[in-house]
Amino acid sequence: MNLAPYEWWLGTAILLAGALLLLRERDLLPLRRTTRKDRAAGAPRHERRRMPRSESLQEERQQRQHALLQLLELEKVTVDDIMIPRGEIVGIDLDDDLPQLTQQLRGIGHTRVPVYRGDIDRVEGIVHMRRLAALLTQNRLSHATLLESCVPPYFVPEGTPLATQLVNFQKEKRRLGLVVNEYGDVQGIVTLEDLLEEIIGDFSHIEGEENPDIQPQDDGSQIIDGAASIREINKTLGWHLPSEGPRTLSGLVTEALETLPDSPVCLKIGPYRLEILESGDNRIKRVRLWQGRYNSNA
Repeated sequence: MNLAPYEWWLGTAILLAGALLLLRERDLLPLRRTTRKDRAAGAPRHERRRMPRSESLQEERQQRQHALLQLLELEKVTVDDIMIPRGEIVGIDLDDDLPQLTQQLRGIGHTRVPVYRGDIDRVEGIVHMRRLAALLTQNRLSHATLLESCVPPYFVPEGTPLATQLVNFQKEKRRLGLVVNEYGDVQGIVTLEDLLEEIIGDFSHIEGEENPDIQPQDDGSQIIDGAASIREINKTLGWHLPSEGPRTLSGLVTEALETLPDSPVCLKIGPYRLEILESGDNRIKRVRLWQGRYNSNA
């Protein structure tokens, strides 16, 4: 879907407004500087800007530059970068019998899930779990009532920028979309919540902040889940793993090896060393990573 220029600017304006508010909250934008005349008139102390030492001033400037660079980087981020990949989609298969569906529904922790027949590419609709909870409570759950509770699926072309998709979610009054490629194959799911979290997270994130997918080791290496996003790894560790191709660490290693290894393998990608610790279910599950500089000093 192509947006008119004013709609694209609307999405960008939302990003800018959110960024400025967050920068203010983090004290990265200056307060009004009081003049000598203001101070003589008894201006309250909290309106005055403390004069930092040169080191603090330089650090503040670097923080502002870093935050603005993050804003510019968001212009390049697409739904592909934040979507739940196809292999991790939780959905309801209408080919399952009713007892299986009932058991599955009781264990789903998502608010909205896709409903499909045999394959996620054959999606029938999106259902809100609140509606299914009512059917279960009233003992009215069936394949027919399940379909009646669905809304039509909403599709998002892969490569859609976040600013554009933010506007599209608002226009379509949707909170979940299925990301599809040019052939109509489902590549993943993107939600409004994940989109907003990505926008806010880029400005509230602190380099080195704990990430559950990344486990620092005493020897300086990192053990990382294969499903971890390369962008998140780079942001958390301040690294520069290639992010133009595969979106996950598992995909990056598989592309580099051109195969899925069935035994421990070590490889080098740029200045980084990688050791595959665990693989299975057609993906790489755990990888140990460290920078080559550390390895040469070890």
